[in-house]
Amino acid sequence: MADINLKEVTLIVGVITACYWNSLFCGFVFDDVSAILDNKDLHPSTPLKALFQNDFWGTPMSEERSHKSYRPLTVLTFRLNYLFSELKPMSYHLLNMVFHAMVSAIFLKVCKLFLDNKSSVIAAVLFAVHPIHTEAVTGVVGRAELLSSIFFLAAFLSYTKSKGPDNSIVWTPIALTVFLVAVATLCKEQGVTVVGICCVYEVFIAQGYTLPLLCTAAGQVLRGKGSIPLSMLQTLIKLIVLMFSTLLLVVIRVQVIQSQLPVFTRFDNPAAVSPTPTRQLTFNYLLPVNAWLLLNPSELCCDWTMGTIPLIESFLDIRNLATFAFFCFLGALGIFSLRYPGDSSKTVLMALCLMALPFIPASNLFFPVGFVVAERVLYVPSMGFCILVAHGWQKISNKSVFKKLSWVCLSMVILTHALKTLHRNWDWESEYTLFMSALKVNKNNAKLWNNVGHALENEKNFERALKYFLQATHVQPDDIGAHMNVGRTYKNLNRTREAEESYMMAKSLMPQIIPGKKYAARIAPNHLNVYINLANLIRANESRLEEADQLYRQAISMRPDFKQAYISRGELLLKMNKPLKAKEAYLKALELDRNNADLWYNLAIVYIELKEPNEALKNFNHALELNPKHKLALFNSAILMQESGEVKLRPEARKRLLNYVSEEPQDANGYFNLGMLAMDDKKDTEAEIWMKKAIKLQADFRSALFNLALLYSQTAKELKALPILEELLKYYPDHIKGLILKGDILMNQKKDILGAKKCFEKILEMDPGNVQGKHNLCVVYFEEKDLLKAERCLVETLALAPHEEYIQRHLSIVRDKISSSGFLGHPVFPADDKTSDGEERDKIPTENIEEIRSESRPAQIIKTNGDKSHSKSNKQLAKNTDKEAPHKTTKDIKEIEKKRVAALKRLEEIERILNGE
Repeated sequence: MADINLKEVTLIVGVITACYWNSLFCGFVFDDVSAILDNKDLHPSTPLKALFQNDFWGTPMSEERSHKSYRPLTVLTFRLNYLFSELKPMSYHLLNMVFHAMVSAIFLKVCKLFLDNKSSVIAAVLFAVHPIHTEAVTGVVGRAELLSSIFFLAAFLSYTKSKGPDNSIVWTPIALTVFLVAVATLCKEQGVTVVGICCVYEVFIAQGYTLPLLCTAAGQVLRGKGSIPLSMLQTLIKLIVLMFSTLLLVVIRVQVIQSQLPVFTRFDNPAAVSPTPTRQLTFNYLLPVNAWLLLNPSELCCDWTMGTIPLIESFLDIRNLATFAFFCFLGALGIFSLRYPGDSSKTVLMALCLMALPFIPASNLFFPVGFVVAERVLYVPSMGFCILVAHGWQKISNKSVFKKLSWVCLSMVILTHALKTLHRNWDWESEYTLFMSALKVNKNNAKLWNNVGHALENEKNFERALKYFLQATHVQPDDIGAHMNVGRTYKNLNRTREAEESYMMAKSLMPQIIPGKKYAARIAPNHLNVYINLANLIRANESRLEEADQLYRQAISMRPDFKQAYISRGELLLKMNKPLKAKEAYLKALELDRNNADLWYNLAIVYIELKEPNEALKNFNHALELNPKHKLALFNSAILMQESGEVKLRPEARKRLLNYVSEEPQDANGYFNLGMLAMDDKKDTEAEIWMKKAIKLQADFRSALFNLALLYSQTAKELKALPILEELLKYYPDHIKGLILKGDILMNQKKDILGAKKCFEKILEMDPGNVQGKHNLCVVYFEEKDLLKAERCLVETLALAPHEEYIQRHLSIVRDKISSSGFLGHPVFPADDKTSDGEERDKIPTENIEEIRSESRPAQIIKTNGDKSHSKSNKQLAKNTDKEAPHKTTKDIKEIEKKRVAALKRLEEIERILNGE
């Protein structure tokens, strides 16, 4: 075996860099969204063991909706990317480039087993630049192909060293081969097919048998005319070991998927559910289609499902000629490689094996797959194709007549392929560019129209998205997903009637329940979201809540493991004021997924509704154990601790709010509640800082403005409170408590009686029954020395609140003053605020506003949005009315009591003055 040198590796790396440098600027598109952006298995908070329990997309293998693609080692590399760069796509694309370069270098080493050095380099370079590989290299999920290929080729190279001197067996390379096959299979399922290539290599290359020679030897042994040669016996032993190891791997793989095949629908692979002979004719035709993509990769498409390739329903279909010609050509090559000895036939045989055997899992021959054609699965088969091309070029170039022409043609092929690859990479820049490029190739695929619509929808361009979704329904009228997309877009455009009609159309296309037949096996899990979407739409109408609940229950009856249905139903039941039933729904969802932090969070919300704060806090804590950065759990659990009034919980509440603001630095609510905690702890300076941060982020933050003004008022900084109150009243001119506080400060600190009077009068315009405002206006009349008006005012106030002792006391003061003045109806006090004997005049205190707490941000509920898989949205359980609600701690109550005692002493002093004591 010839080794590869540095110059050859440098050439391959240089070529790949030139072809794929622009892939570094592409984002996450198509399947990358589910495998990377929505896959929690990438997050450090997810236990590593979850990678070996879930499929490629992060769904537990035990769930029926699982894709059953078991590739934990590939997901592990994604996790390493996430560890270093989180969700920045450049590092993911860079690592894919590195892996592609590694595959190309190892492939060069494999080529040197069957080709000369020059032809081997040509094969490796052609492989490195072939445009068919853009999906595997530029699409991040294609890493499964790249990693599997590395161990695939390494396993084969290891096996080539298993033949020792005198045809003896060297077991170490065989053991290493088995190990590498297992690793390749854990990267992608097709890795196991390398065992077949090793078997062919052993029989026809290592042992040098041809098919006639093998048949002759086997015939002699069967007729008893000779014993089994030692070399053949050793070959059989090696093959048995390989086959037994493969069988063991297959058994383990079947156990991993729990003997269940993934659920695919006729939209994914129409031929798979077609009758005979349509199914067989179409599947056979797909082989020459894939071969043509290798030969002429001019029109590439990211998605070949649905109607991309029309079904072949008749033997008279002209496309059957392509199938016939393909099998004739393949058969001729097969006969040549198996019948005749020589290096050329061996090269052709190994090339055919590399093309055919790795393609078997995608061929639909043994089990249906979820696609019609997929360019990424041609990554390994293209190796055999490149060997065939290089070998053919070698034969032609050896003839002097065609030598120059062969070089010109080869250079043109490599150059055009490289340029096509470079250009094709830009298609993967975004989802919009990718699916628009696909529509240029094929306009009969409804999924492509849908995906362009999704890309526009993500940009909030709903009008344009609707056009593409509607076109999808025209291309494929029975596409349930397309009608769901139309309904969702109408909903986003607030056209609820059309949205409901579209959802009803999608619902009517759902397969009917057949007694005795499993429903889940005939429907894609995402299609059941039509019930969720329709229920979410109609539940906006309070009179249709029961109808919405019926839809949720229908979805659950169709698929008992439909977690999202339980979640959405739980939210609806809370809205219907049925928290106990909501609790049951969430507990059922938790049975299906106990590692979902959002579910524990939702259950905590239910316990809040049930007035069980301790249980709610336990569930918040459980959510945070699973996801320490669960923002809503951090926020709402902190508020729950804060409102409990337990001093010992305040440090943890503060810690969680600090974590929350580090995760959500632009959310003013976090800083506001930190300020409220500081006020609880009498940390006035810290409270001021947090309130100012909240106001800086949200200038019209009602509660923050009022409480900051209140803080200044309580800390003898009333004049600093005034501009804050002005700002508050600019945004909320009807803020009654703000007006009361402003009037109190104007009267008592600024001595602005007129300004205070305007505040109290405005309060009574909005709320004539407001006792506090009415009383304080009476005080204004007293200050204006209009005793009769003050008396009438206090009488009216007492009628509003007959049990308030302070109003009765103040009324007595005014009446005593009127009696002693002797001049009814006229002011009796001199203008200098002093009595005739030089003493300060009597005063009635305004009813000072007590510390009023703002409502904390309402608890929110997480629910999965059924409109698109793997997406999530927040649903508020209550609107933030931003009203100040009383919330007093023990310290607050003591402080208020001190104020009341002081006020009573003040009143007693006034009474003594009036009585002449």
